[in-house]
Amino acid sequence: MKPEKETTASLWEIERACRAEGYAILCGVDEAGAGPLAGDVYAAVVILPEGWTASYLNDSKKVTPKRREVLFEQIRSQAVSWALGTATAEEIDRLDILNCRMLAMNRAIAGLSSSPDLALVDGNRNHGSQISIEVPNRTFVGGDSRSASIAAASVLAKVARDHYMVEMAARYPEYGFDQHKGYGTKAHYEALRTYGPCPIHRKTFLKNL
Repeated sequence: MKPEKETTASLWEIERACRAEGYAILCGVDEAGAGPLAGDVYAAVVILPEGWTASYLNDSKKVTPKRREVLFEQIRSQAVSWALGTATAEEIDRLDILNCRMLAMNRAIAGLSSSPDLALVDGNRNHGSQISIEVPNRTFVGGDSRSASIAAASVLAKVARDHYMVEMAARYPEYGFDQHKGYGTKAHYEALRTYGPCPIHRKTFLKNL
């Protein structure tokens, strides 16, 4: 197995190729929380120092929660710039989740200290029916495992949303948001049948209750 530092270094191939085309300021963009029944969708954007490395940096789903927390602090303290953006459950119900993923990404990008020349976006979509990513961008399927910038954004979005759902668990303790983060687990559906939805539930996601 390769050492973790080498693994991180290998995540710079996309960035190197884009810089060779003349793009100087690159940011990685990813989101977390598209699928849950409750809570905001979160997006993160990160501009990393060129060649930056960190142990265990990868798609956030492939990193343990404890290591994600360490990376979360490293990225926020060492990135050139980073920002978060969200879209609420109410906005998701009104616009749909794809449009709100784009909305959250635009809000995150707007929070950067420098405007990027190119945004590297995880996935294969850069627009919904109403909202598109507003800066020049390219999409990369599996980008959070292929690009250091996207991987860093993946970690920030995931950890920030998890923290938010723990806060929501304190506000609405009957739903167990700290355990399932709003996803449709058996326990979550049982709570919904017992208590009905709370203000942060996505009503359009609950049609089968």
